[in-house]
Amino acid sequence: MTENVNIPGSVFIISAPSGTGKTSLVNALLDSDPQLGVSVSHTTRAPRPGEVDGRDYHFVDRAGFHALVDEGAFIEWAGVFGNFYGTSAHAVQDELRQGRDVILEIDWQGARQVRVHMPEAISIFILPPSRESLRERLAGRGQDSPDTIAQRMAAARNEASHWAEYDYLLVNDEFGAALADLQAVVRARRLRRVVQGERHRPLLESLLLEGVSAVN
Repeated sequence: MTENVNIPGSVFIISAPSGTGKTSLVNALLDSDPQLGVSVSHTTRAPRPGEVDGRDYHFVDRAGFHALVDEGAFIEWAGVFGNFYGTSAHAVQDELRQGRDVILEIDWQGARQVRVHMPEAISIFILPPSRESLRERLAGRGQDSPDTIAQRMAAARNEASHWAEYDYLLVNDEFGAALADLQAVVRARRLRRVVQGERHRPLLESLLLEGVSAVN
């Protein structure tokens, strides 16, 4: 029988160009795995239609955001399209101490900062199936002007140029396949020897014969 032990969780960094479908994939991943949580970022941008404060983002003004920066409250923060985004260090650490895995939906700038503090974090980059599909997705939102879409396409090229900094690379061509790939990365992380060895320590000890030592 598996012993119920408190094993610290893992951090999964997920980045992608805007319009790639990252948020939809992350939401589906969260729905499929109760041991996963997502860190809700702080942002200075205005809420989009349907977004809820505290669920999608913590919406703050610029003065409040920079006060949090000065307090060292963020494990990472960055400016994107004239607005600022940041991830609460306390919120992430609290989830990890409870043994929950945490997803950080952040860009390449934030990912670099997190790696400095958490080099053990697993990073995943998601690509669209083509340049044309990305443009169609951005235009299909109906929320942005042509100039904004052009800016986001340029930003997507810049974001995609950092793919080699990540541990895993996925393409969101078929949603179900991309979700299965994400689930596989999470599952593989949880099956590491150091984690499984702690989780199944009573089983391992019971299986050891007299005079035989465990392999470290």
